[in-house]
Amino acid sequence: MDQMVTRGPRTGVRRSRLTLIGLAAAVAVLVAVGVTVSALRDNESEGDRVLATNASSGPLNATTAPTPVGFAGAAVDVFGRRVDIPKNPAGQPLPQNAAQQRKSADPDWLTAAPAGTHSEGGWQRVYGVSLPFSTSDGPARVVDGLALGYSHTPQGAILAGAQIMYRANARPADRELRARQMVLTAQEQAAYQAKLSEGGVPEQLPESAAKWLVASDAFQIESYTPEQATMRIATRAQAGEGGGIRWVATRLTVVWIDGDWRLKSVPGPDGRPQTETITTLTGWTPW
Repeated sequence: MDQMVTRGPRTGVRRSRLTLIGLAAAVAVLVAVGVTVSALRDNESEGDRVLATNASSGPLNATTAPTPVGFAGAAVDVFGRRVDIPKNPAGQPLPQNAAQQRKSADPDWLTAAPAGTHSEGGWQRVYGVSLPFSTSDGPARVVDGLALGYSHTPQGAILAGAQIMYRANARPADRELRARQMVLTAQEQAAYQAKLSEGGVPEQLPESAAKWLVASDAFQIESYTPEQATMRIATRAQAGEGGGIRWVATRLTVVWIDGDWRLKSVPGPDGRPQTETITTLTGWTPW
């Protein structure tokens, strides 16, 4: 299966060095997600799930200060793939064309990739991590540092899941993101507030860790309804001695609330997100 579009020349990093470094990357992803999305989860029923309420639930207001637009250039990630640098550190939305969106009657409704991710700005370095932007399914706008406006489609769902998860990891102390774009239980929210009060949550992930939150290579939509979608993203994690590539597959769930997708934690038995290491992307959709 074809991989994600190559974004520039390879760096000088040797494959042999990536074996242990890549493994560290996978651990960094899991720890970061576990802390911000699934920290200290208790056994609760679905009926106990509530929206975080540490900020108002009203509409966001655009900031009055001029927002920089466009791109300042491009870079490469730790695997030598191109990623564009937006002038706005929160990201640069791409022009949207609703005609590119898939319809439920289309045979590739659940398997098509969003349009535009292979073009300039399709992958952007936002707060140090690599995020996907499409010309078909969002995000349509960036307001107060949040990426909003995803299509009510499987493609919009996967974009929202990847965007929100990575942003939550990049800026662990971002209360606004958790209040407006995540669905947390009351106890998850209380645990997060306690960590903030203790000073144990950094404002932004250090570059040494953020650089490993690279563009995911592919995704799978496991289930989809207009109200909820469950999917997995595969992120490159390790180059083996024989040159083989491994990925960490992370399961995400998003729910449709007030006209947009929000991320819901789906922890595994140990309280962390459900993940597994895979060695092939057969059956997956490349971005």
